[in-house]
Amino acid sequence: MTPTPTPNLPGRQPFDGWKMVTVAFFNDFISVGFFFYSYGLFFLALANDFGGSHLGLSVGFMLSNAMGAVMAPFLGQALDRLDIKWIMVSGAVSLSIGYALLSQINSLWQFYLILGTFLAFGSSAMGGQSSSKLVANWFHRRRGLALGVATMGISASGIVMPGIAAWLIGMVGWRGGYLVYAIAALALVTPVVLLYARTSPESVGQFPDGVAPRPTTSDQPVTVESAFTSRMILSSGDFWFTALTFAILVGVFQAVLVHMVPQLTSQGLGAGHAAAVLSLSAGLGVLGKLVFGWLTDLNEPRIAVWLCIGTQLVGAWMLMSFSSLSWLLLAGAVFGFGMGGVVPLQSSVIGQVFGRLSFGRAVGLLRPAMLPLQVIPVPLAGWIYDLTGTYRLSYIVLMLALVFAAFSIAMVRIPQPE
Repeated sequence: MTPTPTPNLPGRQPFDGWKMVTVAFFNDFISVGFFFYSYGLFFLALANDFGGSHLGLSVGFMLSNAMGAVMAPFLGQALDRLDIKWIMVSGAVSLSIGYALLSQINSLWQFYLILGTFLAFGSSAMGGQSSSKLVANWFHRRRGLALGVATMGISASGIVMPGIAAWLIGMVGWRGGYLVYAIAALALVTPVVLLYARTSPESVGQFPDGVAPRPTTSDQPVTVESAFTSRMILSSGDFWFTALTFAILVGVFQAVLVHMVPQLTSQGLGAGHAAAVLSLSAGLGVLGKLVFGWLTDLNEPRIAVWLCIGTQLVGAWMLMSFSSLSWLLLAGAVFGFGMGGVVPLQSSVIGQVFGRLSFGRAVGLLRPAMLPLQVIPVPLAGWIYDLTGTYRLSYIVLMLALVFAAFSIAMVRIPQPE
C-alpha cells in the first residue's frame, strides 16, 4: 500500500529526488561507459585476434541497439508497474554475466550474440531507460534540469572510460578487461541501487520536486495527470514525430562518435590527438546536458531541440572541413555540446507530452519506433568509408538528416505545464 504523502516542510524528511538523480548518473556512467565509450577500443583488440572491418565494427553496435529496442516496450511497461530498484538490479546482474561471457569468447559471432542479449537488456534495465524513468517519477517542474544532470553521467564516462579501457587492455588484455567490467558492474551498482533507489516520491511520503500541491477549494478544478494506454500513444502524431526527430539525432551522434577516431586518423591526425578530440567532445557533452536540460524548464522543449541541432550541424561541418588539431578540438567541443542535449531533450519531450504516469510505457514504445532510422547511420558511415576511403560523403548525409530533424520536431505539439 502506498503511504499518504506529507508536505516536505522544514523539520521533515528532506527531498530525496536529487539522490535519485545521483543513482541515475552513476548507473548511466557504468552502463554507457563500459559499452559505448569502450566499444571501439575493445573491438580493435578483438579484430586483431578474430579479424574485422569498419563495417564489422558497426554490426555489433547496431545489433545491440536493435535487440534493446525489441525489449524496450516490455521493459517500459514493467517500469510503470514494478519497483524500479529490482529492475535495475536485474540489469546489473545481466550486464555482469554478459561481460564475464565476453571474456571467454572465441569468435566474433559469439561477441555479437552476447551484445544482443545480456548487454542489450542489462544496459537498458540498469541505466538508460530505467534511469530516465526514475528521474521522471521524482520531478515535474524541474524535470529537464534533473534529467540533464542525471544524463551527465553518460558524457562523464566518455571523458574517462576511453583512457581506462585502453589502460586495461594494455595491462590485462581484452579478456581481462571484460572480466574487470563484469566484477565492477555487479559490485559497484547493486549496493548503490539497493540502498538509495526508490520508485517514486509517493512511495516514501514525498511529492514530485519536493513541493506539496496547493490546497484547493470546492469550486477550484483539480488537475489529475492522465495515464496513456499503448494504443493511445501509438495513435498520437506527436509520438511519431518525436520518434522521427530523435531517431535521426541519436543515429547521427552515434555515427559521429563511433567513427570519430577512424575518421580523424584517416584525415592525417595522430591516434592520440584523435582520442583527445573524442574526449573533449564527450566532456562538452556534460555541459550540454546541463544547459539543454535547464533550457527545457524555461521554454518549450522545441526551442532547445533546434539549438541542439544547430550546434551539431556547425560541429559536424567543422569536423569534416578542417584538419589542424586546434580547429578539430573546437569542432569536437561544438559538436559535443550539441550532442549532449539529445538524451535529456528526448526524455523531456516525452515527459511533457505523455506525463510521468506513462513515461516508462512511452519511452519503451519509442525505442522500437526509432530503431529503423537510428541504426542506419553507424553502419552506413562505415560502409561509405569502406567504399570510398573517406568519411566526407557520410558527413554530408548526416548533416542533411539533421536539417530534416529540425523540421520534424516542429510538428510535435508540446502541452504547456499548468
